[in-house]
Amino acid sequence: MPSEFRRDNMLAVAQPIARWMEAAGLGVPELARAAGMDAKLVKAIADGNFTPSPAQRQRLAAALRIGPDDVVWDHAIGVQHLRGNGPQCGRST
Repeated sequence: MPSEFRRDNMLAVAQPIARWMEAAGLGVPELARAAGMDAKLVKAIADGNFTPSPAQRQRLAAALRIGPDDVVWDHAIGVQHLRGNGPQCGRST
């Protein structure tokens, strides 16, 4: 995917990786193969359920022929950090 495609069609704004995959016509198996990563991991990243490491970001972006900063890498659903035993133990934390 040439850079002019990226700039003209994606407005040079960071997009979720699923949008970049759609624009490139790649599914999870093809992107996983191109990035040299496990398909389950790529699916979790594309679904927004896993935030990749910097090295994984580089590999995925390179496979899509974009820069890592062109992708929004956040979780689709906010991560909750739980503390303590919770209400099932009769006390709040």
